[in-house]
Amino acid sequence: MTLTIPFRPSAPGPTAPDPTAPGSTAPSPATLARGEVRLDGVTKVFGRGASATTVLADVDLRVAPGEFLAVVGPSGCGKSTMLSLVAGLDRPTSGTVGTGGKTAFMFQDATLLPWLTAAQNVALALRLRGVPRGERGDLTRSLLERVRLGSHADRRPHELSGGMRQRVALARVLAQDAPVVLMDEPLGALDAMTRDRMHDEIERVWAEAGLTVLFVTHNVREAVRLGDRVVLMGSSPGRIVTSRPIELPRPRRLDSAGVAELAAELTAELREEGARRGG
Repeated sequence: MTLTIPFRPSAPGPTAPDPTAPGSTAPSPATLARGEVRLDGVTKVFGRGASATTVLADVDLRVAPGEFLAVVGPSGCGKSTMLSLVAGLDRPTSGTVGTGGKTAFMFQDATLLPWLTAAQNVALALRLRGVPRGERGDLTRSLLERVRLGSHADRRPHELSGGMRQRVALARVLAQDAPVVLMDEPLGALDAMTRDRMHDEIERVWAEAGLTVLFVTHNVREAVRLGDRVVLMGSSPGRIVTSRPIELPRPRRLDSAGVAELAAELTAELREEGARRGG
């Protein structure tokens, strides 16, 4: 389920972690604007000794409030790990990660509770946020209207198409009132036509709500279609190879010449990086 999950230290103590210490997930929050994301020198290692694997190495990244950042890279380059660190679900081995406000996650699978209706799935997120019972009904209806599912409020997940289920998941993200939204290949399981329509929905909701979005995908053209900026990641270990602003006017189409041309350039960069690393 798409829920805001704050990081909780495994060994609670009387004082909060030092935000300047290596491996912190909350560096200098007073210096971060609402919706801002910052990673400084982030390295993540899984395992120890001979079995240790460096998944991310010395990653520096700034995401401005309201920016739509698309992250592309080969499997195993640490894209999802980076999102988990931003969400506070894990700590970096070294370096610092900070966000200006809460984060909400949207996954490839909508992960709706099957015994609840679309409206009840969204209302649950409002309840967990602490919204009073008397206010939830109107807010739920408003959120479903926002993703154009007002007439499907009483449908259960099995009665909805894949695209509709993802729109319910998007409404549930909005219900959390988080300024930073992390999307981990949320459209990967959809067919091409539904995926194209969801591009429009995500772009519209992002613009209307003023969200900061970190959108992970394997699809370079999708990244160019949606992003204000595209970050290419290399692997072995995961690191940022290129950060490219996308200056094409909106709205964009997947099949437009500008999107196709820029996607081809970025794909060539990924291939060159893979060849240099022997991948």
